[in-house]
Amino acid sequence: MANTETSGRNVDRYEAMSSNEINVGGATVLDCGVHAEGGFEAGLLLARACLGGLADVTLIWADYEGYRWPSVSVATDHPVRACMASQYAGWPIKCGGKLYMGSGPACAVVCRGSLFRELEYKDETDVIVLCLECPRLPDEDVVRLVAGECGCSPERLYILAAPTASVAGTVQVAARALETALFKLRRLKYDLGKIVSGMAVCPLSPVAGSTKHALGRTNDAISYGAVAQIHVRDEDDALRKIVPLVPSCAAPEYGKSYVDIKTEHNNFFNLSPEQFNPAVIEMCNLSTGRVFRAGAIRADILARSFAVEAF
Repeated sequence: MANTETSGRNVDRYEAMSSNEINVGGATVLDCGVHAEGGFEAGLLLARACLGGLADVTLIWADYEGYRWPSVSVATDHPVRACMASQYAGWPIKCGGKLYMGSGPACAVVCRGSLFRELEYKDETDVIVLCLECPRLPDEDVVRLVAGECGCSPERLYILAAPTASVAGTVQVAARALETALFKLRRLKYDLGKIVSGMAVCPLSPVAGSTKHALGRTNDAISYGAVAQIHVRDEDDALRKIVPLVPSCAAPEYGKSYVDIKTEHNNFFNLSPEQFNPAVIEMCNLSTGRVFRAGAIRADILARSFAVEAF
């Protein structure tokens, strides 16, 4: 089961440090960057909650082909449960003509989509933690819908919300680099049961002035800067075949920034899921000691996407 006790402690910790706790229809809503300023700590706590308390998330400095930039590091010994059963934003919540994409431990309670059938996984808990990447706070209608779907009273529901165009929002997206690698492996029909542990480092994109550019920058950070390393037990020949298919360089529109791709496709959500991949993938075979690596960092695209002016 997801570590709801740990994620609950994350919520308690955030409550202790923040005055941005709001009661909405009986539920506790934590504003991590919608009206509140939020910040790095709020982003780290949001990312840890998204991962169900099953991963270590920290801020570091990292080098990207000589381009040094603040980054988010994620490490977990429970990558499938943390990234796929919790962090993966696979719960579309439609309410009042608006769409919220839900992630966090609540997803393993409602078990939407084919993913949970494949994982044969479900959580049962009396405390529900839901994370929303959205430009607005959820209202009472959203609270009633979520509580009803989760089978809990609103008083047992915690919702953490932050827009992509915020410090906390960019931190939690960067913390999804490992998730994107697992997501791609699943699309390639790789047996996720062979995965033992994983970690990733992703540059923390600067906060953008609009949702459109925030979506572009955060995804550029993953596709052109993130390095994911996954430990597995498998046959070397199987890894030789699949590793080159995982990184972003295998995507059809590799080399373009996400803002350019979005403009061509008219809508960000029309993009092929093949676009959402880390820049570099390393798969370490614990059975043989061999490491298989594919992909490359593109510091030139990162600098352009981040609107860096160097003097």
